[in-house]
Formats: sequence, structure tokens, C-alpha cells
Amino acid sequence: MKDKIFEVLQRVGRSFMLPIAILPVAGLLLGLGSSFTNETTIATYHLGGILGEGTILHALLVIMNKVGSAIFDNLPLLFAVGVAIGMAKKEKEVSALSAVIAYFVMNISISGMLEINGKITADGKIASDVLTGTIASVCGINTLQMGVFGGIIVGLGVAALHNRFHKIQLPNALSFFAGSRFVPIISTVVYMFVGILLYFVWPVVQNGIYALGGLVTGSGYGGTLLFGIIKRALIPFGLHHVFYMPFWQTAVGGTMEVAGNVVQGGQNIFFAQLADASHVTHFSADATRYFSGEFIFMIFGLPGAALAMYRTAKPEKKKQVGGLLFSAALTSMLTGITEPIEFSFLFVAPILFAVQVALAGAAYMIAHMLNIAVGLTFSGGLLDLFLFGILQGNEKTSWLLIIPVGIIYFFLYYFIFSFLIKKMNLKTPGREDDDQEVKLYTKADVNAKRENTSKNGEAVQDELSELITRGLGGKKNIDGVDCCATRLRCTVIKPDLVDDALLRSTGASGVIHKGSGIQIVYGPHVTVIKSNLEDYLETAPDVEYTKDNIDSMEETKEVQEEHREEKVTKTITVSSPITGIAADLATAPDEAFAGRMMGDGAVVTPQDALITAPEDGEVVFVFDTKHAIGFLTDSGLSMLLHIGIDTVKLEGKGFEVLVENGQKVKKGDPMMRLDLSYLSENAPSLASPVLCTELEDNQKIRLLKEGEIKAGEPLFAVDFYE
Repeated sequence: MKDKIFEVLQRVGRSFMLPIAILPVAGLLLGLGSSFTNETTIATYHLGGILGEGTILHALLVIMNKVGSAIFDNLPLLFAVGVAIGMAKKEKEVSALSAVIAYFVMNISISGMLEINGKITADGKIASDVLTGTIASVCGINTLQMGVFGGIIVGLGVAALHNRFHKIQLPNALSFFAGSRFVPIISTVVYMFVGILLYFVWPVVQNGIYALGGLVTGSGYGGTLLFGIIKRALIPFGLHHVFYMPFWQTAVGGTMEVAGNVVQGGQNIFFAQLADASHVTHFSADATRYFSGEFIFMIFGLPGAALAMYRTAKPEKKKQVGGLLFSAALTSMLTGITEPIEFSFLFVAPILFAVQVALAGAAYMIAHMLNIAVGLTFSGGLLDLFLFGILQGNEKTSWLLIIPVGIIYFFLYYFIFSFLIKKMNLKTPGREDDDQEVKLYTKADVNAKRENTSKNGEAVQDELSELITRGLGGKKNIDGVDCCATRLRCTVIKPDLVDDALLRSTGASGVIHKGSGIQIVYGPHVTVIKSNLEDYLETAPDVEYTKDNIDSMEETKEVQEEHREEKVTKTITVSSPITGIAADLATAPDEAFAGRMMGDGAVVTPQDALITAPEDGEVVFVFDTKHAIGFLTDSGLSMLLHIGIDTVKLEGKGFEVLVENGQKVKKGDPMMRLDLSYLSENAPSLASPVLCTELEDNQKIRLLKEGEIKAGEPLFAVDFYE
């Protein structure tokens, strides 16, 4: 039951991401529009000539301001649609339309009940005995003030109706209304009664929310500290969106009258004040207490942690890990997306995450104590600091105080992380015992490159999706796929079939299990991974990968070995494409190659920059990162030439490919030229596997030469047994 609840909360949390994702754009429009139409700002920076009333830019900025305000004013409707889409399992567009219909039906029903009971008049005027703030206008409809809760109620309910009825079958006479067409119909009927019910129930709920909001806002700095600690502690579980949203968007985060309207929620209050900035002396720090502190640890603190991890890395790994940590720190500073850097130490050194939770929680409280009132749209990066702090002026936001506190935080993170990493020998990035290639190519990848070709002849890259599918136990084991800002969130049928090691090899920085919910942490590019995975699953084989399957295949191979007569009927010799040092494949400094997981062959360490064709044949594909070439010999052998170890991360630097897909070549023809100096400095190893990737059970590799070898000399033989 606990796992089920957790799974539902995960789905609810990720469904919030769609409407929340529009907030940065809305905030940008509102921030720029409000800042540069403000008379004080225009006068201060002497911009009257280009931004004053009557200019084209002024008109554009006024429109931007109104567009941004419109998005924040209609967040309940956006949440209704977003939550319905996020929670629906199939045909999400139907759930979106149904949510819009249900939202209007619900509010019209409430409005009807208000009019019937004398709370509002037929022309829309509110009765004098109605408490201020209990009735609001939603898309021109006078209804109860429910904020985003109203949208969430619609989104969750419509999604449940959609998942239950989108495949319903009706009698033949009514068959036109069956299936997905039935969803908006049933949603209309249900939410008419929901609206009537809410007329009686919501005032009680609303009073409870106001009481909770008063308790939270009355808790002072201690409450702010507790909020910050809980929010950061929920990051590993992906439930922080569920936790903070009520504080940002509902009366739980407080209420305030702004420009004659009662506004609910910390973020809504800030943006309402921003839209009315000319009448605000200082933005409310009580409203921004739920996010202003993020600028302190996201822009300053976590980069200090990244520097500590870099300085404590092993000398031979500093160059490799430096780029990773620099990118993660820059992401945190610019955008406020912290998961790439937090997950770099969360799983390998949980004590460091405990420190992060404590320091981050304190940052919220410190910002509140210092009356810092800088708003944000999504997270506390430099962009939001510029728009909602610097541009608004220190008098209204006290943003300058973030800098000295941030500098202190930078050193706090740096020294605490450095001390703990050294004292406890924590395996943070750059201190691992073993090297691990970020992306591994398997025999299946080679096959996919050959077989999955688009109409224009370019290979379809779906290796990552295939590996993720295998890591999740196969298509048959996957029940649902979704994502949030940084994580691929999957629901599986049998959690014990999930292979964490294989999932990590796809470039994931962490894998989190909670019941049947699996979260794979990839970073901000996860939306592309999710989209590609969904496309791949449409045509992927409907299989389940289990240990029994693997054992069965191994047993079959053993039986075949036992009955094989050791009589060679044919031998094909494969020449070296590389001038260098030849060795047995088992010596490759990568366990996947050394274990012959991708095929069998040999390994050659280049001493000459030119890579040539090993035999007459055809170039099947060239990897986009130029580090590997798939090759088919005229004798029928499928080969993979993989230059160096972990060179995929170089993104093509150091390689000059001289051939193209489908090109016919003769033995010894140039195929690639290497920058040996660059590769020696930037690749973990130049050892280059030369593999036969599709050997049959009756074929076996025999190494012909070890030590110095020239391109064109025999490297290994493929013996065919009877």
C-alpha cells in the first residue's frame, strides 16, 4: 500500500511539471514587461526616448506584461489540463479536451449554485454579506475561490475517468459515443455534480486551508527552515513538486490583498506585486520565503561543492571529471537545476547530501531573516535573479544581500565537502575505484545500426532506448513511461528484473527504486530520452528479460559446444586495420570488450594515425561521434572497429573519417585518420578493439599475432567448425 501511494504521488508530481514548465516564459514576459514599463526604472536609466509612452517598445512591453499576467491568472485551468495529460495513460489529447470541458462545467455549476442561493446576482454582482476572497472570477465566471486546487481536482478526476472509460464499449445503437468519445461526455455529467457538491464542501475546506496557511506564515523563521529542509530532502524521491506547489500556488503559502484583489500563494503574491510594482515599496519576504533562499545555494553553494569534488579527485582523473563538474555547476548557477550536481554525490556519499539538505534549508531561513524578496519562476538561477532581483532594484528586493551570504556559502560548501571527502574517503566523482564508460555499444547496437535505416540513408540512432528497455527488464515488463525535469520515471511490472548497472551504463547518474516505480536520473535532456524511448517501444519486441532467459541461452550454448566436432571446415583471415601493438581482446582496459560482450576479435593500440580497411568490403555505418565504424567484409563477416576506450565522450574530436555509409572499399584503403596527440591526452586508453560482432555458434576466433603489427598484416582468423 505504501509503495502504491508513493507511485501515485510520483505521477501527480510529474503531472505538475507540464503547467509549471510554462512559468519561466510567463515570468520572463512579466518581468521584462513590468520592469521596463515602470516609470521609475525608465527615469533612472534615462530610457524615455526608447521606452517611454507612445514608443513601439513600450507598447510591446505592455503586451508582454499582460501576456505574462494572463498565464498566472489562469493557472488553475492550466493545471487542470496539465494534470489530466500527465495522469492519463493513453490518448492524452482526449483527457486534455475533457479537462477543459469539465473545468468550465464545474465552475458554471458552482456559479449557478451561488446565484440560486443569493450569493451573486444574475448580472454577476457579489452579495454584500459574502466574505472578501471567497468568490473569484475565473475566465469570466463568478465561482468559489479555489485557486490551482480547482484545476487539480479537475485534472485528477478527469484522468481517472479517462483511464477507466476511454476503451468502453456501448450497445450498437450508441456505438458512435463509445471509446474515447465517451470521456468528455461522462466528464461533463460528473463535474456538473462535482460543482454542486463543492458549493457545500469547499467553504469548509477553504477555511481549513486558510487556517493551515495562517499556521505556516505564523511559524516565523523556524517554519521557513523546516520548509527548506523538507523540500530538499524530498529531491531523491521526486516528491518535492508535490510538497512545494501548495505553498507557491495556494492559500497554504499565505494570502495578501494586491491591487484590490486577494491573492493566494507565495509565488502568485510576488507576481501580483510585480505586476503592480509601481505601488509596492518592497516585495513581501513572507511570500518569497519559499524560494528566495535558493539563489544562495544554487548560485554559490553548490558550485563550491563542485570545486571541492574536483580538488579532491585523483590527479589522473581530474581532467576527465573537471568538465562534468564544471557543466553541472554552471547548470546550477544559470538555471537553478541542481540535480546533475546533487546526484553526483547523492548515491555514492549520502552524508554529503545530508549536509546539502541542512545548508539549503538554512539558506531559506537566512533569506527570510534578511528580508530578501527575490521571486522566481522555476528555480533559483542567475536568469531569475537578474529578472526578479537586479532589474527590480535593491530597494524592493534586497537582492544585494544575496552576494555576501552567497560567498560565505561557497566557502562553507567547499570546506565542509573537502573535509568529509578526505576524512571518510568518499567515492565522489574522480575518486572511484574503477573507470566506467559512460556509453557502451553492444552487438545489438551494431545490428540496429545496420537494420534501422531511414529513407534518406541515415542510420536511426536508438541504441540508448534499447539499452534502457533491456535495463528495465524488456518491453513486456514496462507498464508506463514518463519524465519530470531531470528524471525518466518508469513503472514496471516486476521490479526485480531491473538491471541498475545496465541503466547506469546509459549515462544515468542514478537509479531510484520505490516499489514498481523506477526513476533514472539523466538531467535536463531527459525529455528527449523519454520521447525516443516511447517511439522505440512502439516497435520493440514484446519480450521480458529474466535471469532464466539468460541461463537458458547459456545452457544451449554449452550443449552446442559439447556436441561440436572439432573439425575446421573453413578459415577466414582478418588483417589488422591499424599499425601498432596487437594483443588478446581479454587485455582490453574495458570489461565489456574484455568480456567479449560486444563480439570477439583482438585489440590493437595505434602507433600510426591512419586506419585502413581490414579486408575488401562495405562501410555499413559510421558513428556520429566518429570513434567507431561498422564494416561488412565481402566474405560475410560483420565487424566493428572501435578506436580507443571511452572515446564516445570526445564527440568526434581527434577523428577524421574518410569514408561514408554504404561506401565500397578495398583492403588497405584509408578509412580514418587520428590525431594521436589529442587522443593520448583526452582518452583513457588508445587500445582499439577490432571485433567480429555476429559470430555463429560454429565460428571461433584464433589470434594470429601479438606485439608489433602493421596495417594489412594478418591479425586473427575466423575458424568455421563442422
